Amino acid sequence: MRQRSTRVYLSATLPLLARLREQGALPAPELTAHAVTPGLREWYAEGDEEELEYIAFTRAAQDALHLLRADPAAPRRRVVVSVDVPNGQVQVTDAELGASAVRVTAEVPLAAVAAIHVDGAEAVDSVTAAVEVVAAAAAGDSDAQFTVDSVEEHELEWYDVSELEHLTSADF
Repeated sequence: MRQRSTRVYLSATLPLLARLREQGALPAPELTAHAVTPGLREWYAEGDEEELEYIAFTRAAQDALHLLRADPAAPRRRVVVSVDVPNGQVQVTDAELGASAVRVTAEVPLAAVAAIHVDGAEAVDSVTAAVEVVAAAAAGDSDAQFTVDSVEEHELEWYDVSELEHLTSADF
């Protein structure tokens, strides 16, 4: 019998991808994660599965800005790692209507990675500006929120897990 899994979107950085490559796993309990939760489904009842997943994915990309703020040495590119995690390892952390935040309770092995999403080089300036004001935006500053929201104009690029070596190379 096959174990059911949940698609989870982990906020990350390029240094975290290097850690994934070197150690073969991500420390998921330490990372911000989003998924399609019952609260998100209820809030956006007219949305199909793809739309709900896009909302969770986008929120993970937004949270990547906070990780970049916490790591000044990290290249200014948002990263989201899409993983398939056994249902028993995913806990909803916010029961509020519309929430997508979850916690993955175990380390996520490389084999669980479905795809990696990274900003392209053209997004670096926008991401850098957003990282500088993301805390102010979270505190309610509308000008800062405008800067943070403008990053959404840049779609994250899709990479297969087999491209992890390239994503963590010095010439990326």
